[in-house]
Order: sequence, then C-alpha cells, then structure tokens
Amino acid sequence: MGRSPLTRPSDLEGPRQQTRLQRVLDQLGRNLRAQIGTRWATASTALLALLGGIFLGENLSAILLWKLTGGRPILVLGMVVVYEVLVRLRTRAVTDVPPLGWVVIDNLRMGVVFALVLEAFKLGS
Repeated sequence: MGRSPLTRPSDLEGPRQQTRLQRVLDQLGRNLRAQIGTRWATASTALLALLGGIFLGENLSAILLWKLTGGRPILVLGMVVVYEVLVRLRTRAVTDVPPLGWVVIDNLRMGVVFALVLEAFKLGS
C-alpha cells in the first residue's frame, strides 16, 4: 500500500531528538516569532536600529581610523571591549524575551559588526 499524496516523509517520522542543535534552533525560532509577532512599531524600530548600526559602523570605522594615533589595532581593541561589555551586560540583565531597548542595542551591535566585516572583505579584495 503506497503513501497518500498528502503525507510528507516528515509526517511519518516520530518526534525529533532534543539535541543541543535542536534546542538552539528552537530558541532561535521562538525569538524570531517573538520579533515578528510584535507590533509594527517595534519591528520597524529593530530594523532601523540594524540599518543604523550598519551606517554607524561604516562611518565610525572610516572616521576613527584617521583620528586615532594607534590606528587599526587600537580601534579593533576598543570595539571588541565595548562589544564584550555589552554582551556581558545583556546576559546578566536579560533572561527571557528581551525588551525593546536591548533589541535595539543588539541590532546596533550586529549592524556595526556586519559593516566592519564587510569593510574587511572590501580591503581584502
């Protein structure tokens, strides 16, 4: 007897094992649903923070590289220290779904990191 065309192979499988990867993926899915399911003002603020972080990262790296006497190593060290402090504060302060302020800070941080990585690839090409 063949399968019904409406059943998928994933329907025939049992429940998934709760591996570490599966737990991480489930947590990411919950966080994504929490972000998408929020009001449009909250989602647009988070998106603006991400884009603002990219803009800030592009301009901050260009300006500070010219102004700092130590150059690139001092800039990278300072940014790594700031990021680590932000991450440590966030892990201590937020245990469940983060409030909008922490979402904005996280998105700014991710935008700046993305801009700096993009700048590194441009310099490497």
